[in-house]
Amino acid sequence: MRPIRFIAMTTTLARHYQAGGADANGQIPETYTPDGDGVPCRHCLQNVKAGEKYLVLSHRPFPAPQPYAETGPIFLHAEACERHAETAELPEMFNENSDYILRGYSCQDRIVYGTGGVVKTEGIAVRAEELLTRDDIAYVHMRSARNNCFQCRIELA
Repeated sequence: MRPIRFIAMTTTLARHYQAGGADANGQIPETYTPDGDGVPCRHCLQNVKAGEKYLVLSHRPFPAPQPYAETGPIFLHAEACERHAETAELPEMFNENSDYILRGYSCQDRIVYGTGGVVKTEGIAVRAEELLTRDDIAYVHMRSARNNCFQCRIELA
């Protein structure tokens, strides 16, 4: 198997949203304050702590709109946070849930049919590596198994 890397939202995009820039639906992100930990930031890949403000916004993790460019809600720290390093190790935040959806995409940013499925957390790296060895898959999205929200992108290192 070849090594993979987990990729968080870019800092440029996070700062756009944190500065009040429009989301994928052209709306200003909404600001909230959690009363407990557990709101996952897609930039630092850590949970927003109780009392810290966070944003809820519509995110499209694709370069342009097209039929396969899913758009959905995500959370993000309202204040600047440090981007999670691109590493082969599963970010700790993802160990809090038991499973996620992994789905392969082509270099044209289209879903590769038959690649999507719910994967137990301990099997994420192995399944991502399997998908990324295929010639028709350029990258993998990791999404919530409960709500289908985008979590991060996975590529070969």
